[in-house]
Amino acid sequence: MDSHGRYGQRVVWAVVGTGIGPLLLAATREGLVNVVFHATGEVRGSALERLASRLGAEPVEEPGSPLLAEAIRQVEAYFAGERRDFELPLDWSLISGFHREVLRELATGVPFGSVVGYGDLARRVGQPGAAQAVGMAMGANPLPVVVPCHRVVESDGGIGGFGGGLEAKRHLLALEGVLPEPLF
Repeated sequence: MDSHGRYGQRVVWAVVGTGIGPLLLAATREGLVNVVFHATGEVRGSALERLASRLGAEPVEEPGSPLLAEAIRQVEAYFAGERRDFELPLDWSLISGFHREVLRELATGVPFGSVVGYGDLARRVGQPGAAQAVGMAMGANPLPVVVPCHRVVESDGGIGGFGGGLEAKRHLLALEGVLPEPLF
């Protein structure tokens, strides 16, 4: 508790090695709050600065924290092909409004091994003309992989964009059996 009788925000983080490179996982008492691709050097530093600014607390590297233990276990199991769904408490405080609505629908309504079009996802949240806004929500997703924005594709069959890079998106879709494994 601080001098004003309020409980301070606690943010812990760790980096997990995966088949798509290192992921930074950050959690609060509410749940997993952020997943960051390519979590080395400058990328990790920038992500931690953004978290500190947005959450009002300095993130602490604590890979053994109980706040992270289950998230780390489930992410490792997912990349090992042993887990299809994430069952984690999520802290949605980094996203709000339409973006949060879209990401929650994605998290609950697009299962492992399937994909959805940007326009289809817009229709699911009652905004049939908002395919571009859905794309913006995917780009703003603070919890990629766990909230599976890699499962959102173009209606013409194109793979679409991805904050972690198209190679990472292809790898995730192959891991889920949507795309064939790359030959090399």
